[in-house]
Amino acid sequence: MSYTPLFTDRTDAGEKLAQKIDSVMRQTASGTKRPIVYALPRGGLPVAAPVARLLGCPLTIMVAKKISHPQNPELAIGAVTTSGNVLWSEQKLNRRINYMRSRELALNTAIDKAKLLEAQLISGCPQVNTEGATVILIDDGIATGMTIAVAAIAAKALGCAEVWLCTPVAPLKLLPWLSQWGDRLIILQTPEPFLSVSNFYVDFPQVESHEALVYLQQQHQPLTD
Repeated sequence: MSYTPLFTDRTDAGEKLAQKIDSVMRQTASGTKRPIVYALPRGGLPVAAPVARLLGCPLTIMVAKKISHPQNPELAIGAVTTSGNVLWSEQKLNRRINYMRSRELALNTAIDKAKLLEAQLISGCPQVNTEGATVILIDDGIATGMTIAVAAIAAKALGCAEVWLCTPVAPLKLLPWLSQWGDRLIILQTPEPFLSVSNFYVDFPQVESHEALVYLQQQHQPLTD
């Protein structure tokens, strides 16, 4: 099955997303609190950077990792944040003791991965006060929605006024489910059929941790001068 790419790369998608978010914020300016952009690293950072730059607001991270099925690492059975927020998928749960132990191990593995990634990037993150703020959560695309949903749960626990879920591309059929996790959805494209986020980008390389850190440092520096 062939796909028509919608974006050149993550930066291109981020610039388009920034224009849309800025437009929405201007239309709702009277009711919008100060924005803070949270990227889901690592791929979300090149998309989020143009948004934070256009809005002139802080750029930081919300680390969430998928919890892989014990027998199938590619299948997500949930997602978890470094702060311990967990969201399990709605698939029927196998309650056998061995499976439950394996699931617990998968959860702990995901938490360890999330904490490791956060440790690699935290030096580039500014101190932010989320109390009463509008948190703008950004990823480079949404496939299952598990990681951005659990990130939204973590964001709401920080005392923000609103959580916006924003991304360049997501499946149309997922929008009703996503809407329960955020106060606003901003999604540029909802193509069907939808198999993989990477199909909708011309250039979609893996973002390494050192690259992700640069995006944070570049945005943070002008805000602290």
